[in-house]
Parts: sequence; C-alpha cells; structure tokens
Amino acid sequence: MRTSVKGPLMFSAFWGVLVFVAVLIFASGGSGHAARFDLAFTGGGIAFIVSLVMAAMLSMSYKENAEHLGKGSGINLTSRRPGSHGGAVPGPASPAPEKPDAPEPGDN
Repeated sequence: MRTSVKGPLMFSAFWGVLVFVAVLIFASGGSGHAARFDLAFTGGGIAFIVSLVMAAMLSMSYKENAEHLGKGSGINLTSRRPGSHGGAVPGPASPAPEKPDAPEPGDN
C-alpha cells in the first residue's frame, strides 16, 4: 500500500506557518518593539514537527477492516424474540373475564 506524504507535509506546513505568523505578531509586544523572529521560528518549527508526528502516527495506525466484517455475518441477525430484553411475554389469548349477569335495561 503506497501512500503519499504530500498531504501530511502540507498540513504540517500550514500549521507551522500559522504559528510562525501568530508568534511573530503577538510576541513582539506591540508596534514599538522589534519583531521576535527567534521565537517565531521556534514556535513554527515546533508546530510543524508536532503536527507532522501526529499525522504520521495517525496514518500508521490506519488499518483496513477484515473482509468478513462487511458481509453481515454478525451475531444478532434475527428479529427480536418474544420475551427478550425484559419485555412482557405475550401468552395465549385468554378469554375476557365474565361479568356477572346484570339485568338489562327494560328487563324488570
């Protein structure tokens, strides 16, 4: 399996440049002071290396799923059986309870 290194390098370069510019702007302490290129290069280099190592570790940890996992050969393929998962078990149909004989209206 051949993978390109262009993507992770561009990703790391983006973060390195972003941190470089941010540190260059914010580390000087205002427009009256000189720009701190030493801190900007240090911060940009650290951001580049850290993001490159993270991208490399993520790309090394990638693994294809086994072929049998995509075929639907799991354990629970059947529909829910009655009484499973703590539900009430439907029993045989029981006759309705009989009511005592009450006189119907009009039967006096």
